[in-house]
Amino acid sequence: MKAKLTVNKCFKIGEVDPRIYGSFVEHLGRAVYGGVYEPGHPTADEMGFRGDVLELVKKIGVTAVRYPGGNFVSGYNWEDGVGPRELRPRKKELAWRSTETNEIGIDEFQAWAKKAGTDIIMAVNLGTRGPADAQNLVEYCNAPGGSYYADMRIKNGFEQPFGIKLWCLGNEMDGDWQIGHKTAEEYGRTAQEAAKLMKQMDPSIELVACGSSHYNMPTFGDWELTVLDHVYENVDYISLHQYYGNHTGNTADFLGRAEHMDAFIKSVASLCDAVKAKKHSAKTVNLSFDEWNVWYHSNGVSYPDWTVAPPILEDIYNFEDVLLVGSMLITLQNNCDRVKLACLAQLINVIAPIMTQTGGPAWAQTIFYPFMFASAFGRGTTLRPLVDCESYRTTDGIDVPWLSTSAILNEDGTELTVFAVNRSGEEELVLDLDAQGFEKVELLAHTQIIADDLNAVNTAESSPVVPTSVEPGETISLKPYSWNMLRFKV
Repeated sequence: MKAKLTVNKCFKIGEVDPRIYGSFVEHLGRAVYGGVYEPGHPTADEMGFRGDVLELVKKIGVTAVRYPGGNFVSGYNWEDGVGPRELRPRKKELAWRSTETNEIGIDEFQAWAKKAGTDIIMAVNLGTRGPADAQNLVEYCNAPGGSYYADMRIKNGFEQPFGIKLWCLGNEMDGDWQIGHKTAEEYGRTAQEAAKLMKQMDPSIELVACGSSHYNMPTFGDWELTVLDHVYENVDYISLHQYYGNHTGNTADFLGRAEHMDAFIKSVASLCDAVKAKKHSAKTVNLSFDEWNVWYHSNGVSYPDWTVAPPILEDIYNFEDVLLVGSMLITLQNNCDRVKLACLAQLINVIAPIMTQTGGPAWAQTIFYPFMFASAFGRGTTLRPLVDCESYRTTDGIDVPWLSTSAILNEDGTELTVFAVNRSGEEELVLDLDAQGFEKVELLAHTQIIADDLNAVNTAESSPVVPTSVEPGETISLKPYSWNMLRFKV
């Protein structure tokens, strides 16, 4: 099967914001306790952070990490996680029905983020708390000394402000599962007042308002319009969340979900622009896709209530998931004109690319690799890809090209990187690249991820799903069911 990809140096979608390669660490399961933090582990440092995990976080290239939730944040008192550890309360955490020890809070997490070389996207509790508490947290994190909460931070041993610039105004507030669930009108008013106070405390911060919890929510659309009507001039982004799973065993439908993701992004951008037009505003609100991933392998697995760090939501990812995650990253790149933040949810143990054994090794799951390469080589200017190839139709009527692809010209204009997924399990795709506006294009390297079994997984003992190099030839051939990265010198 043949596919032609045409890109033109002058036809640009936009600049890739490196923060689309973000992730998420929630106080959920073993994400923090046993993931980020395990004092006594052979690799643990003086603060109890696992060194092997830190090395994998650096390797995957995460640029920003959303913290501390997620559903967790809607019942969280941030003050419980600061100050002397021996004085911190041990509490029942209602969102995930676990026991929270509060050994880790923003004091420790900001130190971990610095070690990991990543920024923090801090979420505030707009479920059981409100604008004043959000303002106080901004003061604690970002203000110099001379006021109550800034001096509290200094007393706790942190003289210099943390300098956190990205903030989420709550989490999934339209979901009836959410602690402090609100109507769009209730949330819009609360978020607006929180945004005003937070930006008065630190005008340099950027704010993310809650969008609908996912595309199929009955509130979707009306929620965004109502909330944005309240907060439009005081926020910078609105959030999108979406997870996909192959519940029916239909691989073609599963791999087509990236086209659904693309439609979701464009729908939310349209809603933002409708409010912009209504308000006669010169400002554009962009998008934060701050929860996305494959999530279904661990569905139905449960653990006793009120335990500390139970191993919940620990999906074991297979090779099939590589193909969809790779295509979802391509979708984010191709919408970089509006998607400025994105978070693979989550980072460690909980529906995550990195797994650990308590007291044992850490390893990279299958989905680790497409993210790692996207973060390393997917920075610069996304060129508009014109794809000419055959397509198929999913059972719900979405037309899906066999080739999923993006093309990114790096920041100094010396390399063009093409990410490509062959969604066909039957035929190779012979790729013809027509790179217009360049004097010469030469293939430097072809990296692929392939496996004989869609269900192949990586474990602590064995990693059959890893990237391999392909010797460049006269033609570019993409194997059936393959993720590919093609780097061209231009």
